[in-house]
Amino acid sequence: MSKVTIQDIANMCQVSKSSVSRYLNGGYVSKENRAKIKEAIEKTGFEENFFAKRLKTKKSNLIGVIIPRIDSSTVGKVLNGVNSVIEKEGYTTIMLISNLSTQKELEHINSLYQQGVDGIIVDTLGITKQHVELINKIDIPVICLCPKNDYINYMSIDDYEAGRIMGDYFYKLNHRKIVFLGVSEQDKAVGVLRRKGFYDVFKESGEDYKIDFVETDFTFDKAYRKGEEVLSYNPTAVICATDNICLGLMLYLNEKNISIPNDVSIAGFGGYDVGAVIYPPLTTIEFNHGLLGAKSAEALLKLIDGKEMEKNEIIPLSLIERKSVKKI
Repeated sequence: MSKVTIQDIANMCQVSKSSVSRYLNGGYVSKENRAKIKEAIEKTGFEENFFAKRLKTKKSNLIGVIIPRIDSSTVGKVLNGVNSVIEKEGYTTIMLISNLSTQKELEHINSLYQQGVDGIIVDTLGITKQHVELINKIDIPVICLCPKNDYINYMSIDDYEAGRIMGDYFYKLNHRKIVFLGVSEQDKAVGVLRRKGFYDVFKESGEDYKIDFVETDFTFDKAYRKGEEVLSYNPTAVICATDNICLGLMLYLNEKNISIPNDVSIAGFGGYDVGAVIYPPLTTIEFNHGLLGAKSAEALLKLIDGKEMEKNEIIPLSLIERKSVKKI
């Protein structure tokens, strides 16, 4: 039994060697082939030998990546950054999606650990006590893409500073009646820090201002449906927590024949490529999500090799001024 190989299992099942490898590593295999491979492994005892070997070598060359959602251009850029690093080093990615569920994140961390990955990158909604306990309990490195945290390894974009940059920009353009169209505080980076940075600029100014908050989610459709509520405050400007939220609101404004920026200015966060080609082109804070992914992967590989990761690396932010904003 100890001499059974992946190729032997593949021959028994009349499937490709890569199909057996994907099955063992938690990847996609058709229901029919999965059943055949499972039966062959149980008959031969191969799986025990496979994982015993993995435990002996202490390396699987697998990296787990947990993302919050699949329909996000920023997530795509993060993944491209991760893959640009790990593939060169001979690693393979296992990707799981939390669907914006904190509980799913925790389950996926545990699942990837059970599958024997060498390390995990989590694009998290926010770090809870349960995250800290689980991450410190398992004996593989985990890096979370999240705001600064003293209890885990993290890599972050400074969302608070991004909010301040945007706040300073609109303050200098004399906007004092603003709607912030944002997401819930469940997401600490986008829902808390980004908004707080923006608000703090106006609070510190000592001048009169009015910022109303309208809650949406990350989807284009929900932002579109919030258009009427946003306009009920008669703002001179609307700050959207992401560029995708901007796109939904801009469609609503255009359908209502409300001119951007003549009637209302609008800006977002993210630096999505589409922001440069819509009309009017969108003012935004550009985040280098590709670099964030690459840096997190480099740091994780260092931890896997028993080295220390670099601390306090700064992922660049830049304000891109376009025609969706005017001075009052």
